[in-house]
Amino acid sequence: MGIPKVGTNVRGSKTGRPIMVVLDLLGRRGALRVLWELRGEPLTFRALQEACGTNPSLLNTRLTELRASGLVDHAQDGYHLTTNGRSLCVAMQPLSAWASSWAGAAESCGGQPAQPKRSRARKSSKTA
Repeated sequence: MGIPKVGTNVRGSKTGRPIMVVLDLLGRRGALRVLWELRGEPLTFRALQEACGTNPSLLNTRLTELRASGLVDHAQDGYHLTTNGRSLCVAMQPLSAWASSWAGAAESCGGQPAQPKRSRARKSSKTA
C-alpha cells in the first residue's frame, strides 16, 4: 500500500478526494497514535516507539507516510508535528468530543450505539 495522495485511488474510494485520502492515511494502524504522541513535544524515534508501543518497522512506515503527507517532520530534537499536523489535531477535537458523547450513548444501549430497526415489510432475497 503506497502513500495516499489526493487525486488517486485510495482505500475505500476511487475519487481521490482530500477527505478520503486523509481518512485512508489516518485509518492505517498506528497513524493516529503517532500524531497523538507528538502533540506535545518532539520525540526521538526510540522514545516515539516506546510511547506508541509498536515495533520499529511499523513506526518507520507510518513516519514515512506522515512525513510524505506533510503532517510530521524530523529535526535535530526528534520528530514533531508540522503546522498542518497541529491543525489536523485541532480539527479532530470536535470529533473527539462527539466520540465521547457517542460512547456514553453506546453504554446506555448495552455497549453498542442504537441501530435503526429494519422494516419487516421487506422480503429477504437469497439471490441478492
